[in-house]
Amino acid sequence: MPKSAMFKKPQPWTEVAPQLVDVAMGRRPADMVVRNGRWVNVHSGEVLPGTDVAIAAGRFAYCGPDASHAIGEKTKVVDATGRYLVPGLCDAHMHVESGMVTVTEFCRAVIPHGTTSMFIDPHEIANVLGLPGVRLMHDEALAQAINVFVQMPSCVPSAPGLENAGATLDADDVAEAMGWENIVGLGEVMNFPGVAANDPVMTSEIAATVRSGKTVGGHFASPNLGRAFHGYVAGGPEDDHEGTRMEDAIARVRQGMKAMLRLGSAWYDVASQIKAVTEAGIDPRNFILCTDDSHSGTLVQEGHMDRVVRHAIAQGLPPVTAIQMATLNTAQHFRMERELGSIAPGRLADFLIVSNLAGLVIDEVYGRGVRLAKGRKLEADIPAYDYPAKVKKTVKLGKRLTARDFDIPAPDGVRSVRARVIGVIENQAPTRALTADLGVAKGTVSMDRRNDICQIALVERHRATGAVTNGFVSGFGYTQDCAMASTVAHDSHHMIVVGTNKEDMAAAANRLGAVGGGVVMFSKGKELAMVELPIAGLMSDERAEVVAAKAAKLASVMRDMGCSLNNAYMQHSLLALVVIPELRISDTGLIDVTTFSKVDLFV
Repeated sequence: MPKSAMFKKPQPWTEVAPQLVDVAMGRRPADMVVRNGRWVNVHSGEVLPGTDVAIAAGRFAYCGPDASHAIGEKTKVVDATGRYLVPGLCDAHMHVESGMVTVTEFCRAVIPHGTTSMFIDPHEIANVLGLPGVRLMHDEALAQAINVFVQMPSCVPSAPGLENAGATLDADDVAEAMGWENIVGLGEVMNFPGVAANDPVMTSEIAATVRSGKTVGGHFASPNLGRAFHGYVAGGPEDDHEGTRMEDAIARVRQGMKAMLRLGSAWYDVASQIKAVTEAGIDPRNFILCTDDSHSGTLVQEGHMDRVVRHAIAQGLPPVTAIQMATLNTAQHFRMERELGSIAPGRLADFLIVSNLAGLVIDEVYGRGVRLAKGRKLEADIPAYDYPAKVKKTVKLGKRLTARDFDIPAPDGVRSVRARVIGVIENQAPTRALTADLGVAKGTVSMDRRNDICQIALVERHRATGAVTNGFVSGFGYTQDCAMASTVAHDSHHMIVVGTNKEDMAAAANRLGAVGGGVVMFSKGKELAMVELPIAGLMSDERAEVVAAKAAKLASVMRDMGCSLNNAYMQHSLLALVVIPELRISDTGLIDVTTFSKVDLFV
């Protein structure tokens, strides 16, 4: 049993309610009383000065003007000295694997930033290890000092017929997982054409979730809000985080969905969509803040949900409204309003002491009535969680790759070709479908570094087939001989290699095969930086700050190679995501995601 299992799951409210009543009535002393705070009440939208809160059994028992009647000899008393009492922040949709660390290390990184509840979708590890991988993260989540709830992955693979993952999940797997104690819903339903077409797998998974009384997560990535969108909503998804425009947020809310606005390491979708509230006057109760994907560098250096809330406030939201979108709105969406999301009697005592509300300056973080962090420093002892050795041997290339594996043969007798090119869009998940005229030398198509067109390859890594799918990508701006390879390649998580030099592409791919996965940059045959990710080729077994330092070095050498994109690694990792328009690469070929069909590399 891992040491981190010492964090016990809180007792149900039904078992401790009499104790809470006795504390509120003064018949029994509280475990802790926080005095003289400014209560940020997300239910009423008020900030109430001169407030005391009394805590017992890890839950709030009394919230009001004077809790002196709940103070006994052994009661711990904390003086808030007029600072704000804010509910612990909730991340409504996120993937731990994107942090390149385990659940435990992710918690260690985000607790000092005020996150006390996370709703995670482990579909990354599911694409590599299937249901056993989900179970591993589910069990690790239960052992944490904060609340980590799991949504069962819905689409593994994300687009059947267009890609082949390392594993598959079906409706029976989803139905089984709905009985696990920590499963709170169905993860983002990415196969939106399947839902609109009444695909039996999708309808069965959604029905199993609804029968369990749990939440169905959405993922409608098309900008087309026509008939297919309406069919998707009618199929059951209850939220969506794929909007990028104000009209996207408005359309979702009008259809009864929750609009999830994300600010991750590379997805900046809050500013454009929050105008639905600040300019169009749409009810903010139906908006939720989340991160989706945050890598370790962002977590350690910039923050987590506190970063998102500050950003939302900077876009013109009142601070209390922004906090509601990261606390109460999330709890209500997952049918957990009685458990978390506010400072109110009966709820888990997850709260922050904040000295500046508009800037969300967090002085102290409490989870279940225990102080976990102070002054942006973790105080809780959270030991590492051990993963079994069998999950650390998942990169199977089948052969040693050479530069010739990355050759792209041209049609016979031509001197140039018009090729389809994946166009990266900075700070957004979608790509553009571009074309470019490229030269041919000795029967092989040449990349065009001067016009920012380099080569992309997807290397199959689950079944040791040795297969390589080649194409072209634009937007990274590499000016030097180089190549970056990554076994983080949403969603099927084969290996993506992007480079300007085929020898470096082969060297980078072979290096990751040797170490069991990660991200590495080569230039002129030399390894410049690497983040080892041995757990399923997705996560490190090192501390978050160690991973963040390695990721920072990787970002630095990417810039040295000419790449100026913000968080270019995140853009790299999504180039095979065949459920978000417009053009992607998979192990089956080049995919037009506007039509969900395979297309030829040459026009």
